Amino acid sequence: MLTSRCIVGITALYLRRQIKLQNRMSTFTRPVAAVCQVTATPDKQANFSACKKLVEEAKTQGASMVFLPEGFDYIGSSREETLSLSESLKGDIISQYTQLARKLEVWLSLGGFHERGPDWESDRRIYNSHIIINDKGDIVSVYRKSHLFDVELPEKGVSLKESAFTIPGPSLVPPVQTPVGKVGLGICYDLRFPELSLALQRTGAEILTYPSAFTVATGAAHWEVLLRARAIETQCFVLAAAQVGQHHEKRSSYGHALAVDPWGEVLGDCGGEKPGMVLVEVDLEKVKSTRRNMPVQQHRRDTKFYQSLEES
Repeated sequence: MLTSRCIVGITALYLRRQIKLQNRMSTFTRPVAAVCQVTATPDKQANFSACKKLVEEAKTQGASMVFLPEGFDYIGSSREETLSLSESLKGDIISQYTQLARKLEVWLSLGGFHERGPDWESDRRIYNSHIIINDKGDIVSVYRKSHLFDVELPEKGVSLKESAFTIPGPSLVPPVQTPVGKVGLGICYDLRFPELSLALQRTGAEILTYPSAFTVATGAAHWEVLLRARAIETQCFVLAAAQVGQHHEKRSSYGHALAVDPWGEVLGDCGGEKPGMVLVEVDLEKVKSTRRNMPVQQHRRDTKFYQSLEES
């Protein structure tokens, strides 16, 4: 089973739930989210087949919403290949996922789709888009990545310039009401900007999600600590689907798809080797009690207070 090889560091009761698959639908008392880990390649159809199996498995085990990572559709081996494989929201890939969601009656978070931009015919530029599909197969929200990964770390072998072919998104989108809670949308590098997570929290988010394809070097250094920090400062659940392993000869990803609770505790970690998923019961009472017992947002000063240094 895919789930059994990526669930670590959680309670014995939770592990027993993973083993008793025949009673899966009856063991969970709260909504269940499946946070997935995949190894995408330039082969779009093979990627869809792999993701489809994860979604089907998640549904079988009681998940009402499944989270897939950035680049779930593909990860190209060059700028030219990345652009040539891109599609619109009305293309074949998203159509396959809307049909899958409708057939299985499950919500999907598609964490980073290569969407052709509004002036595709003239400029050949794309968005990195996070798409939420409901259990009827409708697209209910699209967030386009606002912070682009333009980073040169020669000592760590990291050199990526996302802005060379990607358009930054124009705005944040409101959190989406889903069966597991109100979900605020980010993508990968957005994780490094707490202003984004706080804006989503202020507008009602109970869950933050950062589908990602972190490099091995930056993932090892920062992935878990950043996810836990975002959970702690917003007092939200944080669900982060991830790419893992070797995509092609030029690129590999860190993995460790993670689920974190509002106290900053890691509920599940898919590890850094293989595709799989972790199942998480989303107890929204934990959000309420954490915020009630430590009312950080009530203690926050007004915006002018934090801008006072800049004004002086």
